[in-house]
Amino acid sequence: MTQATSQQAARVAELLERASSAVVLTGAGVSVPSGIPDFRTPGKGLWEKVDPMKVAHIDVFRRDPDRFWHFYGDRFATLDDKEPNRAHEAIAELEARGLIRGVITQNIDRLHRKAGSENVIEVHGSIEWSVCLECGAKTGIEQVLEKLRAGVRTPECETCVRALKPDVVLFGELLPEDAMAQAFALASEADLMLAVGSSLEVYPVASLPGITRENGGRLVLITQGRTPYDREADVKLSGDVVEELDAVLAALR
Repeated sequence: MTQATSQQAARVAELLERASSAVVLTGAGVSVPSGIPDFRTPGKGLWEKVDPMKVAHIDVFRRDPDRFWHFYGDRFATLDDKEPNRAHEAIAELEARGLIRGVITQNIDRLHRKAGSENVIEVHGSIEWSVCLECGAKTGIEQVLEKLRAGVRTPECETCVRALKPDVVLFGELLPEDAMAQAFALASEADLMLAVGSSLEVYPVASLPGITRENGGRLVLITQGRTPYDREADVKLSGDVVEELDAVLAALR
């Protein structure tokens, strides 16, 4: 790590220590070190290989649940055995130290919770549950995976015998109102936001750093690549998220 990068990490640590209501916002980049591809990196992103409108849209689920689950079943199985990486653990440690109030995440992989973060707002939902749109019953991921491993093409609600839908936000769906209300409240009250591993291009979540800034809060970016907020950030760390967060932790008193 260069001296300049070390100084920037120290600056982030200083901002955290001075803040009274800091919050972390995370995107797909925070889970890449756990072996989960992000969505749009050229040559690697998930949507480089498939058209999301043909496999991950709510209309596809309603029209052809078998086609939907052919894609999502594989994604469930891939995500289920993934473990938190040092970036997740560092963020959990910041919360445990009382330096952040919580985590707003766009990720559905449950890894923040697995790492020990307690106040986690999952604005795109979670793979933890699948729901019946008819009766509202929930089925846990392990039961869903058991059905898929047994050769069931589309997991169904045991009560309604209707196709289960992963409790995640699909294309064509609105984000959950309660989660977004909590996220907007945290962002508006925050005097510091750390945006980690996110390109900050997908709205309405991408508006959250702007809300913090409009209310007088500071902004730190820890992500590779450009974001719309690069010029507004007090500090931007552009290296590997694990290395950058470790450096911030090391700089804390």
